[in-house]
Amino acid sequence: MFKDLFHKKRYATIPAERPVKREIPEGLMNKCPKCGNIQYSKELEKNLKVCPSCGYHFRLTARERIAMTMDDGRLLEEFDAGMQSGDPLGFPGYAAKLEQQKAKTGMNEAVVTGRGTIGGHPVVVGVMDFHFFTGSMGSVVGEKITRAIEYAHRERLPLIIFSTSGGARMQESIFSLMQMAKTSAALARFQDDGGLYISVMTDPTTGGVTASFASLGDYNLAEPGALIGFAGRIVIEQTIRQKLPDNFQTAEFNLQHGQLDKVVHRKDMRTVLAKLLDMHRTGRAV
Repeated sequence: MFKDLFHKKRYATIPAERPVKREIPEGLMNKCPKCGNIQYSKELEKNLKVCPSCGYHFRLTARERIAMTMDDGRLLEEFDAGMQSGDPLGFPGYAAKLEQQKAKTGMNEAVVTGRGTIGGHPVVVGVMDFHFFTGSMGSVVGEKITRAIEYAHRERLPLIIFSTSGGARMQESIFSLMQMAKTSAALARFQDDGGLYISVMTDPTTGGVTASFASLGDYNLAEPGALIGFAGRIVIEQTIRQKLPDNFQTAEFNLQHGQLDKVVHRKDMRTVLAKLLDMHRTGRAV
């Protein structure tokens, strides 16, 4: 049959070798969410976790912030380290989520408070951590910050709080919202008695934290590009039915409109804080 004469013969072929896919160890590289630049994690850490290409400030953990800011990279004393949130309203799944956050971050809550020195100046600090429950403010966060304020008041020491938060913790409802008034009242007593409070807002600082202690500093500072605001952009646009500027709620926008005193690059933050503390030197030793 003719079809047999012209039957297509099949020949064995040697399959081409597939390129070996090299697995990149997790955490070895980081991609900048702003410019897309990829860099080694170790090199990024050497640059204080600031993108060398565009200046984007990556979010820090509370421990990283302390290491970059405090003398010798540590607190002399940490306050209330064992304090942990309960589940006052029996909110479904909240207790389990708290345990997950503790395991993930190695922290008991979204803020670390304590005392130490910056440039040789004694100071009380509070450092929030967005990695724990998006830095949300529940009853323990508010209590720890209030106790730190009261300690600074008793000891007549300057106070610095680094804020980063998604807002009030909804799982604690009114108990969370109460922290806005509690922290603000403690600050009012502290400042009325001559206490120095420096507020540093980092990315992001939103919701009830912005509407309370984060905005009440004698000096209000922020890192470049930090998102700072109360309600979200979409909510505001839908409410006022207007298109907002592209840089709305950035640190630079807030500075331009009088909500901040200065935007400070991370590499300069420690120096700026030390200068402010020097200006208001009390002569008290830790």
